[in-house]
Amino acid sequence: MAKQARFNEADGMAALSIWESLLAEQETRDLLTHVATTHNEAARTSRAPERHQAVVASIRRILDGKNGVRH
Repeated sequence: MAKQARFNEADGMAALSIWESLLAEQETRDLLTHVATTHNEAARTSRAPERHQAVVASIRRILDGKNGVRH
């Protein structure tokens, strides 16, 4: 299971790298803010709010400069 988790993490980092390279920094911040807001709202009505909350936490780390390719 740990090996699969590493692949999932690598997939996420690859996706982040690709779209960070395609967007200007402000566009990236705006998009991340929008996605975090969407997941925060979805957590209120979800049967699995912890999944949405985990997405929001990841995005906030990126916005704070603690995770991401450019940082």
